[in-house]
Amino acid sequence: MTSEASSPMAVRTAGLSKVFRDFWRRPKVRAVDGLDLEIQRGEVFGLLGPNGSGKSTTIKILLGLLHPTSGRVEVLGRPPRDVAVKARIGYLPEESYLYPYLTARETLDFFGRLFNLAGRARRRRVDELLALTGLSPAADRPVGEFSKGMARRAGLAQALLNDPELVILDEPTAGLDPLGCRQVKDLILSMAQRGKTVLLSSHLLADVEDVCQRIAILHGGRVLAHGRVSDLLQRRDRLQITLPALPPEQTRELLRLIREAAGREPEVRHPSLNLERFFLDVVRRADGVADAGASEAERPS
Repeated sequence: MTSEASSPMAVRTAGLSKVFRDFWRRPKVRAVDGLDLEIQRGEVFGLLGPNGSGKSTTIKILLGLLHPTSGRVEVLGRPPRDVAVKARIGYLPEESYLYPYLTARETLDFFGRLFNLAGRARRRRVDELLALTGLSPAADRPVGEFSKGMARRAGLAQALLNDPELVILDEPTAGLDPLGCRQVKDLILSMAQRGKTVLLSSHLLADVEDVCQRIAILHGGRVLAHGRVSDLLQRRDRLQITLPALPPEQTRELLRLIREAAGREPEVRHPSLNLERFFLDVVRRADGVADAGASEAERPS
């Protein structure tokens, strides 16, 4: 294993495989098949794939909840079952399991005690996370009364209580409205700016494209494609030029020159916002919302 101090990788797997067996110990399902994966410290990495592709099994191995059948895996330079490593990881599962009769504040205080956070530091951290996830107005409501989106925010706050070095998020924006999605994505980006490593698994590909530097696409437990998002999505057989709006005569002359050079009619259209950007702009104009994401005052320094 690579020593913790010398490893530039937050996660590294080599030839990682997991085979589930039936009652008679016969191989039944190969959920992960020779997975080679490297996630650099301080990056936001997307783990993608259809249902049954091996994403959840891989995450459980990284968390030390499953033991691999073969191959090597290290998390923050150590084996994933190392208790000291677990204290440096934050995890948001696909479903948030919270005690329904506790308030949001009591929930975070309870988990803060499990992390042995001292009283004053724990209360300060709870207040920070309530503000960061937009739950301050509902801090004293039982979480059993929360909508799915609000419960998701509480689960995210719980995952960040110990100020983890590695944050593993499974469908973090599930159940959130567009404003909440933008807030969570801003929070993910702010964590990366602070040097945290974020492993994101989601079926919402637009969210992944917004925040991830690199991705890996799994299918049948194997990596089909991986690399930087910008490189994977770039079409090198096309060239896009964006200009300010020109007078009609200049536009016609420019198109004539392009037509002569390319030997074909160019496609001309006005650039457009994506739907999320348009939605947020409309809501801000209507409600006077200054910032749909985490405000500068709320973002961790």
